[in-house]
Amino acid sequence: MPLQLLQQPSPAAPPPAAEPEAPIGLWDRLPPHRRKALVAFLSGMVQNRLGNSQRRASHEPHGSDADCGVPQIQSRHFEPMAVVYVRQSSLHQVQQNQESTQLQYGLANTAERLGWPRERILVIDDDLGISGAPSEGRSGFQRLLSEVALDHVGLILGVEMSRLARSCKDWYQLLELCALFGTLIGDLDGHYDPMSYNDRLLLGLKGTMSEAELHILQQRMHQGAMQKARRGELVNLVPVGYIRRPSGEVTLDPDEQVQAIVRTIFEQFERQGSVGAVLRYLIANRTQLPVRMHSGPDKGSLQWRRPNKSALRNMLRHPMYAGAYAYGRSRKDKQARPKKRRQRWLPPDQWQVLLRDRYPAYITWEQYERNVAQIKENSAHCEVPWADSAWACALDRAGRLWSVRRSNDDSAKRQKRSAALFLFFGACQLR
Repeated sequence: MPLQLLQQPSPAAPPPAAEPEAPIGLWDRLPPHRRKALVAFLSGMVQNRLGNSQRRASHEPHGSDADCGVPQIQSRHFEPMAVVYVRQSSLHQVQQNQESTQLQYGLANTAERLGWPRERILVIDDDLGISGAPSEGRSGFQRLLSEVALDHVGLILGVEMSRLARSCKDWYQLLELCALFGTLIGDLDGHYDPMSYNDRLLLGLKGTMSEAELHILQQRMHQGAMQKARRGELVNLVPVGYIRRPSGEVTLDPDEQVQAIVRTIFEQFERQGSVGAVLRYLIANRTQLPVRMHSGPDKGSLQWRRPNKSALRNMLRHPMYAGAYAYGRSRKDKQARPKKRRQRWLPPDQWQVLLRDRYPAYITWEQYERNVAQIKENSAHCEVPWADSAWACALDRAGRLWSVRRSNDDSAKRQKRSAALFLFFGACQLR
């Protein structure tokens, strides 16, 4: 009992406290169909971002701008294509300087290493064998300008700036288009952005130097040719009746028949005084003109061709038949367009070089002067003042044009209309 009195009952343990309820979040408050819509929206955003990354990687094989090693080339330049422009100044360079041509074609591999796929690299080689001084006739350069203007080009590659243009007018036209559409220009020295002031300044200097280099080369070649011409050694082709030996000596053609035909032409012109009369004489006697081939597999062989007025006129005006060496006998009008420039023959006192008694002659110098004067007089037969013989010239020209009998032919109709105009203008001048 005493032990039981000492043991007092322990107090009852307090009941455990109730855990606080978690607050209801926004996700829990959404109804089930809203939750499904939100999950679908987030999944679409993730898939869209992954798709953009894959497409960017396909246009940038190197992964980033710094991988290609060129700071000017950015991701937007890979979307359009890269153009490799190939040009040689002459057909001789195309045939002989093949190493330069292969170097220019090899720039396509450079564009591929920079990041452009092979199918997006365009090689323009339409201007092989064409000078870069004028833009006329350079279909490849015009095509390049068109592609840049259509925003189809991200990079233009060339071995040097002179391959693109040798004229500042064409060069700055290309620079303006490249700066407008964000096209880069590259050569073996580096890559340039025409939108950048420093790069544009450098490109402008290179274009100016290319044009100046062309002038210096032309001047140097002209002076060298003049020095050789003053010695009487600048002979490219010899006329009919002469041959040029491997040593450079010019002699008469060894074929006696060729010499006889040349002498007959000069004798007939001295007798009849007209190129047309000489042509009719040769045709009536079935005489053909001998021609020595100057190139090709038949070089040096003798061929016979039908005579014509142009060939006879050139023979009669050539001073070599009088034993003289001449250089600079004609001049082209530089003010006209290149396609419309005409060759104007100069009198002997305006020739740059004239050395008489240099070659074996067929005629004398006095006979040559008479022949040239006769040809000039025949050519100016209808160029006298209108007040004197306008009506006679008009009648003569109209009669030749009106003699066409095929009235159904379009060309005949045009000639008849021209004849009527000659008659009209001739009558007007006589009033």
